[in-house]
Amino acid sequence: MDQKKVKHTHSIDPQKLYFLPLGGSEEFGINLNLYAYKGKWLAIDIGIGFASHRYPGVDILVPDVRFIEERKDNLVGLVVTHAHEDHIGAVAHLWTRLGCPIYCTPFTAKVLENKFEDLQVEGYDIRLVQTNGKQHDIGPFNLEFAEVSHSIPQTAAVLIRTPVGNIVHSADWNMDPQPVIGNGTQEGPFKKLGDEGVLAYIGDSTNAQYDGRAGSESAVEDGLKNAFAAQKGRIIITQFASNIGRMQSVLRAAQACGRSVCVLGRSLLKMNEAARSVGYLKDLPAFVSEERAEHIPSDQIVYVVTGSQGESRAALARIARGDHPALDLRRGDSVIFSSKAIPGNEREINDVKSLIVACGAKIVDHASSKEVLHVSGHPYRDELKIMYEWTRPEIVIPVHGERVQLEAQADWARECKVPQVLVPINGALIEFGEQQARVIDHIPTGVLAVTPTGLIPGTHKSLTQRRKLQYEGVIFVSLVVDRRGHLAADPQLTTHGLIDPSFKKELEQVDELEDEVYDILADMSPDDRSDDAFIAEEVRIGIRKLASMTFRIRPRVFVHVSRV
Repeated sequence: MDQKKVKHTHSIDPQKLYFLPLGGSEEFGINLNLYAYKGKWLAIDIGIGFASHRYPGVDILVPDVRFIEERKDNLVGLVVTHAHEDHIGAVAHLWTRLGCPIYCTPFTAKVLENKFEDLQVEGYDIRLVQTNGKQHDIGPFNLEFAEVSHSIPQTAAVLIRTPVGNIVHSADWNMDPQPVIGNGTQEGPFKKLGDEGVLAYIGDSTNAQYDGRAGSESAVEDGLKNAFAAQKGRIIITQFASNIGRMQSVLRAAQACGRSVCVLGRSLLKMNEAARSVGYLKDLPAFVSEERAEHIPSDQIVYVVTGSQGESRAALARIARGDHPALDLRRGDSVIFSSKAIPGNEREINDVKSLIVACGAKIVDHASSKEVLHVSGHPYRDELKIMYEWTRPEIVIPVHGERVQLEAQADWARECKVPQVLVPINGALIEFGEQQARVIDHIPTGVLAVTPTGLIPGTHKSLTQRRKLQYEGVIFVSLVVDRRGHLAADPQLTTHGLIDPSFKKELEQVDELEDEVYDILADMSPDDRSDDAFIAEEVRIGIRKLASMTFRIRPRVFVHVSRV
């Protein structure tokens, strides 16, 4: 059921339990979820999102934490469910604003420590948890961390117990029947909580549109072995950097085919170091260096590279463009995509694929190969149904997805006879009563843009100006006038994003703009010409109006007046 914005009252009853998604509902990424009880708050995940064209010059967005920052004295902890960027990536950027203890599993902690080190953040407080059935009292919340299978190690669902009711906050998960790392999603903790009574399941909607199951990483390992065996030349494979299980599958497949593995991409190397530091990948061969890889025969080497989503600055895009220092593509190479497109990245991925084909290399992906090259880390409908059967929730609240995915899980939950389904939007303050939930308020939400100098609001004036310049172009006008306000030199006009200097007609149009400056000044009274600000504003308005008629767009116009 849809939720409309209601009057902003912040009416919190300490005897009731609340859920507040500030990010990750109706969008992929920027996950931030809050729970409130007894006047205390618990945060789960703070992730990043990738900026669209609406944020020129910005790559990364993080959630605006102003609401919980204002209540940080009552924030008892932050739980990080796993080390994917959309759940962990913003923690190091925002922790100093919150200052609370952080709870996570050892592998997640290692990844987070690296992020704090990269941003030179000190004084953080990480507290390790295990998925062994132990319960933790964090403020008024009793938490248990349940191991689930996902495309990164040590992912934990959060089982929240309160006197008002029990909540399953699933994080990201699937039911891989044969995971290559970890024990997979164990039914015990979920069924036990289901027997106690589950008020609400709040969980992953990514694949709720699809029937069946996500599949198994073991099938990918077998698929990669077959795919590698079929290639004669060098193999370049791209995957999500955080998928340690996939990295293990690549290493095993390469070993079976007599190939060494070289990794290109800082994020892949950092994830590998984190994995090995907590005991993963220890029985597999080490990577070979870039220098050694150059001397290994083409049929005996695999390069694992970043850039599965078409990121322009990642290794794969640079290799395809021919500007990577360690590797260039040539005829006979095979590029394997062991990943799927995150919604919104399809165009960038296709652009990189076009460059790969232009180099004479072959693309191997799910569309061109009969082998299993990738499985999702998120639950399909059959898996969701099993989770509902284990936990038997009174309420399902879909999160982690765009509106299409949220509504798909909502429809499926209704088909599975869940008594109540509530589809939230970011900022919906949800109050739990006896076997029911309702939206009682709407909290303003937003994003912060990560810039080289720090964080700025997504509504910052500089971003608005960049958007306008991006679409409208700009004209700079420099005027030198004497004491009476008459031109002491010809006006100087510089345009960006308006004309092509090789076209004579467009240069003539600039001359018309210069003539307009003379006309504007000629129409001014002596008193008007004595005021530099007045001259600048009149010229700005006149030039913009003429440029709008001439170029059919409304450029930004900046006028600088110097008096001699």
